[in-house]
Amino acid sequence: MLKKRKTTVYALGQYLSMSAHKARRVIDQIRGRSYEETLMILELMPYRACYPIFKLVYSAAANASYNMDSNESNLVISKAEVSEGTIVKKLKPRARGRSFPIKRPTCHISIVVKDISLDEYIEVDFLDPLRWSKKRKEKKKYTAMAYHNMYSNGGVWDKKEIHSVSDLVQPKVIIPFGLHNQKIIPKVYKKIKK
Repeated sequence: MLKKRKTTVYALGQYLSMSAHKARRVIDQIRGRSYEETLMILELMPYRACYPIFKLVYSAAANASYNMDSNESNLVISKAEVSEGTIVKKLKPRARGRSFPIKRPTCHISIVVKDISLDEYIEVDFLDPLRWSKKRKEKKKYTAMAYHNMYSNGGVWDKKEIHSVSDLVQPKVIIPFGLHNQKIIPKVYKKIKK
């Protein structure tokens, strides 16, 4: 039996601050080209839209190498689309108390990368003995919560062992007026008290 294998991965860039018309001008140049050729074209083109598209192509290739374990030399840009996003509207103050609208268009870019070295279909054998012998581990539906006593155990951050609650609490010291800024208060006060 044949099973369809995943040979494509994609990267999305949403709400990029440029018009869809200007992004399409660059996208039309890279559609159907290899990954390495695309990077060279995007580096040499003089348009502002090239850098975000360059980052998207690079991200799609990283997705392909991580998800499908593909080599970058086998990647081809199979699909590249630009769609219009929302228009950010602002008001610019003008003379005599008037305002002038500023419309900032955004666009969404999706780039699909295909690995041409992988076959679309893989053969699956139903009579494979290893396939049926593997048992799946069942997940526990309910797990018991373990509560740790912080006073008796101490925390992970605590390097000293604490044996009782009284070790945590420091004795209250009454400081005479004028000695509150000194660091050796307990020693001095104990000598004065004796």
